Amino acid sequence: MIWAWQPQIHFQGVLNGARQVEVTVNGIGERTGNTSLEEIAMILKCHKGQGIDTDINTEKICPISRLVSSLMNMPVQPNKAIVGRNAFAHSSGIHQDGVLKNVETYEIINPKDVGLDDNSIVLTARSGKGCAEI
Repeated sequence: MIWAWQPQIHFQGVLNGARQVEVTVNGIGERTGNTSLEEIAMILKCHKGQGIDTDINTEKICPISRLVSSLMNMPVQPNKAIVGRNAFAHSSGIHQDGVLKNVETYEIINPKDVGLDDNSIVLTARSGKGCAEI
């Protein structure tokens, strides 16, 4: 389960003086200790108050992920954080309601910041009447 903590461990390393982070794109090049480019880049972007500037053009994250996926013939997992097709999709009624009322309730990252057009509301059996009205 340590892998789930890799981005946070790297973030703490940067806060404590690390000048470089070894990363992967879509898990390609995964080695012990490497973390996800999109996750660490967006953690640093969302915590601007820490005074760390990476000059990473985060709007290229999803296009780069798609390019790597295409070149390697390896699809991105649908539930992959930030770049998976479900990352900004909401299918649960309570999530849909929250997103419709205030998108920041469930999305601290704007989809445009990673190169996507927008989030999506997926109508399912769990969708409430509020989604049927939009």
